[in-house]
Amino acid sequence: MKPDSMMEEVEVEKAVGLVLAHDLTQIIPGQFKGRLFKKGHVIREEDIPALLSIGKEHIYTLKLQAGYLHEDEAALRLAQAAQGPNVELTEPHEGKITLKSTIHGLVKIDQARIDAVNDIDQVIMSTIRTNAVVKPGQALMGTRVIPLVIEEAKVEQAERAAASAAFPLVEVKPFRPLRVGLITTGSEVFKGRIQDKFGPVVREKLAALGSEVIEQRLAPDESETIAREILRFLREDRADLILLTGGMSVDPDDRTPGAIKQAGTDIVSYGTPMLPGSMLLVGYLEGVPVMGLPGCVMHDPHTSFDVLLPRICAGETITRRDITELGYGGLHHC
Repeated sequence: MKPDSMMEEVEVEKAVGLVLAHDLTQIIPGQFKGRLFKKGHVIREEDIPALLSIGKEHIYTLKLQAGYLHEDEAALRLAQAAQGPNVELTEPHEGKITLKSTIHGLVKIDQARIDAVNDIDQVIMSTIRTNAVVKPGQALMGTRVIPLVIEEAKVEQAERAAASAAFPLVEVKPFRPLRVGLITTGSEVFKGRIQDKFGPVVREKLAALGSEVIEQRLAPDESETIAREILRFLREDRADLILLTGGMSVDPDDRTPGAIKQAGTDIVSYGTPMLPGSMLLVGYLEGVPVMGLPGCVMHDPHTSFDVLLPRICAGETITRRDITELGYGGLHHC
């Protein structure tokens, strides 16, 4: 049986006492767009002028047959198939359900599975980008089906696609409060010739994610001294993250990258295909992330550091593949 044959068309003047099969939307350009009548509403005599005003001279009653789903039930099943930790669902509204974050954290969305679901005819999932920092109540995904009535088999196919991996399709990871060691290199700062501009910027970025600098130490452009400070933060202070600012360019007297390696750090990448932020260094020393920050972090609001820091605060390990993927869409200004 086709979906059309499950619906009966009734003239609106004869519809008093009948039940609406779906939400009815009203649009007043520049003023209002929203639900005028909700699915399940019992038509009353006084509703007829409002129905006629939105162009509804007929309404439809619905008698679902086996093997078919109403749009609201279909949307609910799609949303539940996608829902992971720290994600809540809204009520169906005009056939759509929205997934929202319940916490401040890092959203994780599997694009491959989203694509697989959207490849199914008449089923949609629309999301924000993965690895975005989200706030409580922020929308992560909207899902619905296109027709009022859809074959249950299509929804089951979408459910299988959504569940085709061991991890949730849409989840939000909480940020861990990290204890961060900050080393500012450069003889000009160490000797007081100029004032450090990095510290306040880095502290603000960390605080926004719930972490804090336990101490900021100054070091001259001497590899031995810089390496020693890295190891002090690691072994004496038990820092969760070690950041180094200054000395990250290709100038011969910039010693920071060499000092990070000298300390024993396993370098994931020195350099990223993102602008600004191409001179960023990422590595791990005995499991603790170590980052050398390029000068652009001081003055550019969005750099490779801003992309990777939330992932580290959410407990993720940065790989070479993560660095490689920064290139596509990574040109922010030049």
